[in-house]
Amino acid sequence: MNPTLEQGESSGRPQDDGLRFARRMHRLRTLGLALGAVCVGGALWDQGAHALAWAVLLLNALAWPHIAYPLARRSGNPYRAELRNLMMDSASGGAWMAVIGFSPPPTAVIFAMMAMDKVSVGGLRFLARCLAAQAAAAALVAMAPGFELHPLSSTVERLATLPLLVTYPIVIGLTTYRLARRVRSQNQTLAALSSIDGLSGLLNRSHWEAVVAAEFQRCRRIGHLSSVVMIDIDHFKSINDRYGHPVGDAVIRSVAGVLRSALRLHDVPGRYGGENSASSSREPASRAPKCSRRGSASASNPRRWRPRKACTRRRAWVSPPSSPGTRTTWTGSRAPTALFTGRRKPAATAPRATRRLEHPRRHRGER
Repeated sequence: MNPTLEQGESSGRPQDDGLRFARRMHRLRTLGLALGAVCVGGALWDQGAHALAWAVLLLNALAWPHIAYPLARRSGNPYRAELRNLMMDSASGGAWMAVIGFSPPPTAVIFAMMAMDKVSVGGLRFLARCLAAQAAAAALVAMAPGFELHPLSSTVERLATLPLLVTYPIVIGLTTYRLARRVRSQNQTLAALSSIDGLSGLLNRSHWEAVVAAEFQRCRRIGHLSSVVMIDIDHFKSINDRYGHPVGDAVIRSVAGVLRSALRLHDVPGRYGGENSASSSREPASRAPKCSRRGSASASNPRRWRPRKACTRRRAWVSPPSSPGTRTTWTGSRAPTALFTGRRKPAATAPRATRRLEHPRRHRGER
């Protein structure tokens, strides 16, 4: 729920949001006015009110909720229309306080329940506007002929306030709890979408870098070795040029599936950019490529993907392990640099920190 009214009254609020707000307030209004009628009815009964007052009370409790909802639903701006309906609720509440002569128990309960309702909807500024409407309506009724103040209350009046006093706060709290859960779920979904690459399903680069930096700090703190694996798909541009981008996307998804299936739970795979992927490992560099080598064969499926050469050849460069006594982070390691310099050099002249991982059957005799 919005803490300020300016945000709630924005004309750019979607129509569906306004309709949902009006529908939610319709249910609360129906319950609140029914319980409020019991609260006011106890005072009217004790004071021997005229039949006209009872007729107006029943009309307000039973008919107004079903009039206010269509007014908001048919409005061009349902949210603003519902805010006006809420101000009408406050005005009618002030009028009924004056009708019962400001009897302390029902007046205090009605005032508190309405104030809680308005604060939860529009904050303090909206509460101030509703209180002004409530005070104006109460003053008009108090100036009418025959007004009589009732500073003392009876047992019937006090008992009549209990249904509203007990039930309505529980319903308001339950509604707020459901809205908070929905907002929390939406925030979690947005956080996941902002950290996951939509094509590969791996972590995107910025989130992967943050996770790996934290992992390197942890390994340094506990004295554990760690390394970074940089993975490149050979001839990826040729795949897009010859077979089209949908096939290139399928290759990226295939390689990402190999990473997810081959790596361990504590390894962190991510998409570094384009056809490049990366993974951090808590193992030394000599052990880190093994998981990629185990998954090499599963990425090659010539029956499904025509560009067999591109699907069956990948290069991986592994940075040296970060020793506990050094201050090297993954960004200072040689793996990212070796990924881009090594792809332009023959395997014999590539940096020592690099290792070429290829399909064992297809390239067994190649050097």
